Amino acid sequence: MIEIRDYVPADWPAVARIHDQARRHELQLAGLSAAFVPLKIAAINEGLFDYPGLFVAERAGQVLGFAACTDTELAWLYVDPAVMRQGVGRALATHALEAFPTIHSIEVLVGNAPAHHLYEQLGFTVQTVTHGRMPGNEAFAVSVEVFERG
Repeated sequence: MIEIRDYVPADWPAVARIHDQARRHELQLAGLSAAFVPLKIAAINEGLFDYPGLFVAERAGQVLGFAACTDTELAWLYVDPAVMRQGVGRALATHALEAFPTIHSIEVLVGNAPAHHLYEQLGFTVQTVTHGRMPGNEAFAVSVEVFERG
């Protein structure tokens, strides 16, 4: 059974490993493999620990993924590639949406079909595609789908 709980500092090694593996996968789907930045840098550059919602998913004491959100945006969601498509991402997103029911926005890199599919299943729809610079690694141009709900 997947359990969702608040992040604690002892989760850092697992969260960093998960991010680094899953982020590489995400960037590959978007054709941006060279844009990878490890979590030890991205967490600082992108203010991971400033989010009011920071959750981990675990099963049998093993961290499987994490999510971070504000009251209006689900900003981070990463799942260990070894357990992708097993409900971990859905459990994290659902928990964030229940904890912060005013979340209405999610951005997904163009090309990340698994994330696109998950958010559509959760009732989000693409409102626009925007183009800009990658947060935390501004040397790279990105295109993102902006999802919104109700």
